[in-house]
Amino acid sequence: MAVFTPVSVEEAKGFLAGYDLGEIAELTAIAEGVENTNYRLDTVRKGRSHRFVLTLFEARTDEASLPFCLGLTAHLAARGFPCPTPIENRAGQWLGRLNGRAAAVIEWKTGAWLRAPSEADQAAAGAVLARLHLAAADFGVLRDNPVGPAMWRRLADRCAAGASGEDRVLLDQVEAALARLGDPFGSDSFGGDLPGGAIHADYFPDNILFENGAVSAVIDFYFGCTGAFAYDLAIALSAWGFDAEGRANLAALEAFQRGYESVRPLSEAERAALPRLGEAAALRFTVTRLHDRIFHDPSKLVTPKDPAVFLRRMDHWRAVEPV
Repeated sequence: MAVFTPVSVEEAKGFLAGYDLGEIAELTAIAEGVENTNYRLDTVRKGRSHRFVLTLFEARTDEASLPFCLGLTAHLAARGFPCPTPIENRAGQWLGRLNGRAAAVIEWKTGAWLRAPSEADQAAAGAVLARLHLAAADFGVLRDNPVGPAMWRRLADRCAAGASGEDRVLLDQVEAALARLGDPFGSDSFGGDLPGGAIHADYFPDNILFENGAVSAVIDFYFGCTGAFAYDLAIALSAWGFDAEGRANLAALEAFQRGYESVRPLSEAERAALPRLGEAAALRFTVTRLHDRIFHDPSKLVTPKDPAVFLRRMDHWRAVEPV
C-alpha cells in the first residue's frame, strides 16, 4: 500500500480545520501509487456527503514545483478539461502542511483505470492527451523537466553504488543507452525545436480514469513540466502500447496515435522525432525504476516496479527510428 506518511483521523481533522469542507466521515488509505501518500477523504457538510483526495507530498516530489502542478490542473479544469480541481483553504491557498509534509485536498473524480484497454479506449486516451496539450497552450507558468537527462545521469551514478546481479546487468544497458542518446531534447537533437508547452509527463493508464466507455478524468500531474508535446506523446505510447513484458502491441500504438492526431495532427518533424523520444521515455522509466528497486526501503508499503520491461521498449523504438 502506498502510504509513506500515516495520518490519523484526528490529525486530518486538525488539517481540515482550515477548510470549509464539513466534518470527516471517513479517511481511507489509497493503495495505488508510488510517489506520494493519498487518502480518500469523505466528509459531510450541511447534510450532504462529499468526497476528496487528501495528498501528502513525499520527499521525491519537489515542493517548489507544486504551484506549477496544482496550477496546471486548476487551469485545465477551468477550461472544461476532465481533471480534478485542487481545493483552496480559507486563506485561498492550495497547500498546507500535515505531519511534516506539504499537503493538499483535491477534488475526487469517479471512474477507474483500465487494466486491459481496447483499441477504442486507446484512441480515446490519445484524443484526451491532445486535448490536454491544446487546453494548456495558454498556461504561462514554466517548469523544467524534473526527470530529464541530467537526472538520468545522477540516478545512474547512484545506482552504480548499489547495483549487483541482474541490476548490474541492467545498469550496464542503461549506461549504453545514456551514451547513445546524449541529450535528446537539445537544440542540435530531436526535440529541441518541436512544438511544446505544459505537458503531463506521466500519462500512464493508471492516471487515466474511464467511466461509461469514456475518459472521466486525468489525474496525478506531479511530473508535469514544460516540454515538447511529442515527448509527452512518446511517454504515453511507451506506457499504453506495450504488454506486461515490454513487447510492442502495434495495434494499440496505432490506435493511441490515431486518437491523438484526430485532435492535434503531428508535424513531419514531430513524426520523425517520435521514435527517438520514445527511446528517451523508455530510458527515463528504466533508470527511475532501477533506482527505486536498488534503494527500496522494505518498511515502505509499496512494491518497486520492474525496470526491465521498459528497457525492452528501447528495442522497438530503435527499430522504427528513421535512418
